[in-house]
Amino acid sequence: MEEKQQEETIDLDKVYNYNEYPDKKSGRCDNCDSAFFKNSIKGGVFLRECRQCGMKKSI
Repeated sequence: MEEKQQEETIDLDKVYNYNEYPDKKSGRCDNCDSAFFKNSIKGGVFLRECRQCGMKKSI
């Protein structure tokens, strides 16, 4: 039997919640494995955006 691997597609326009989608590798982007982020705080929410691909997570 063949194993079906469900490949996750990451929507770069969506802001992911860290509690629901923790990092696969700690401190690295899940999409491109980069460790460089832009950080901002707005309305009491810490937002982390990857500088290379633009993936966003609220932490």
